Amino acid sequence: MRSKECPFLFRDLLLSEELALIFGQSVMAVLCVFLGSPRSLNLRNILWHGFASPQEIPLKYFSMLLLLTAGLGQLLQESIYQTECTLLHRAPFIFTQLDELLVFPDQEGILSVGEDLISKSDFVLEIMLPFWTAGITAFRQKRYADCVILILPQLEASLRWVYTKANNCPDRLLTAESSTLYTTFDQILAKNTNNEEINHIPLMLGDPIMEILWDFLNNQEGPRIRDHLSHGEVDLNVFPRVIANQVLCLSLVLLHKFIGKQHTTTKDNELLGEILNSARCYRSRFHPIGKLRKQVLECTRNLQMWINLPVPPQDQVQDSTRLDSTVESNAGNILVKAIFSSLQSQLPVQCMETVVPEDYFQSGNTWSQVLKEIWNLHISTLYCPRIVIEVVSLLRKITSQCQIVSEKVISSSESRYSQWMKKSLRSRQRLTYLRMLDSIQCISPVMRVILLLVTVETRNAFALCEKDDHEIQQHLKFLKAILQYTENLVTYTNPEKNKWTETINLTEMFLMKMKAFICKQ
Repeated sequence: MRSKECPFLFRDLLLSEELALIFGQSVMAVLCVFLGSPRSLNLRNILWHGFASPQEIPLKYFSMLLLLTAGLGQLLQESIYQTECTLLHRAPFIFTQLDELLVFPDQEGILSVGEDLISKSDFVLEIMLPFWTAGITAFRQKRYADCVILILPQLEASLRWVYTKANNCPDRLLTAESSTLYTTFDQILAKNTNNEEINHIPLMLGDPIMEILWDFLNNQEGPRIRDHLSHGEVDLNVFPRVIANQVLCLSLVLLHKFIGKQHTTTKDNELLGEILNSARCYRSRFHPIGKLRKQVLECTRNLQMWINLPVPPQDQVQDSTRLDSTVESNAGNILVKAIFSSLQSQLPVQCMETVVPEDYFQSGNTWSQVLKEIWNLHISTLYCPRIVIEVVSLLRKITSQCQIVSEKVISSSESRYSQWMKKSLRSRQRLTYLRMLDSIQCISPVMRVILLLVTVETRNAFALCEKDDHEIQQHLKFLKAILQYTENLVTYTNPEKNKWTETINLTEMFLMKMKAFICKQ
């Protein structure tokens, strides 16, 4: 209504001149007293970060906020009437990628397991018990947003307690003071403590739980549940059950991890065992490495479809139109095998013997299964150095281009086959189609070996941190050359281009450069 620029931080929003013009300076001052900086009551942050127990906030504060909110509505209505402005609400944030959030099973039994655990676990601060109970009740009543709003601050409060134990800093458990930095999720999940010592929380919780926390809360490509909820961006009436279930199950994992010594682990419970096992097996899904893993495996499945691409019956292909690519194919295969042999030595020890060059030229799915097994081996995504993120970013672009090529090849092949069978292709188009089929046989093993290279490069990216700047720059230059090849491949394989001869020539030159670099490495 007043400006195109809206302050990002809440405290800046409360101090903005634009809002003061709408609501009046005295009203904004009252808001600052209740919700503003750490020097005020700061109710929003104290509650959201899990500093306050139910009995610590006077009822009169809530009454005041309810009346204040209603009053703001009246003032806003008057302002709109006087200025004849239209207030347009932005669309609420919608959680996507819900299938990737399916980490834990979703069964009603989790509620009874949760009720059992909160009564026994040291993870629950006694004064916060009503919040935990209310959170489980909210889930039972299908109030999923309320459940998460209640549980998330308790996860933060309890992890703050764990943080002080792990790092031997009991003073960091203090409540939100105006003169001291709060200990929030940002500090709890950080690599170092405030005095630059190593944070021991990851060692205490283990990588899988840390990666779940990062995926749910922090990773930029993840749902960032806390951020979107705490900034009022979500329609609470349509909050996804799946998110509430995942947050609740993660809570059960942490509750179980800190079960009181006086209790045996809860009675044998198949559902709890399944939840704990899901946590132990977790691999990051929203870190760049996790996203790359998904890309590679999707592209692998896509390339498998090339095996069953339709081809014209042999009796419909005249000898005069057959194109012999044997020489080209053999030359490419020799280079691919040489590259493969160099890459094979860089694979994890347990995978070296299961990956054989022949798999990359045969029609079976052994090669794709092996790639899946390699990606199932754990790669820590916590606190990746900048160079690792830069390498992974390039590898994601390469894999994305490979996926585009694969989809184009499948689409073009099916379309041309249909036209062939209907006899609607002109003579030149028939030759181009046959050339495409020959070229596919040549570039198929190349695409597969690029995916193997991407896999190896991901696992070896951390070793780059130990190299000097010149070696790092040479390595990045090599990856950019691969990206350039895949981008050219996208252009050449476009149905409107059909540059299949150029594709083969480009591929041979690329393979020679790739072999030279990898063998040198």
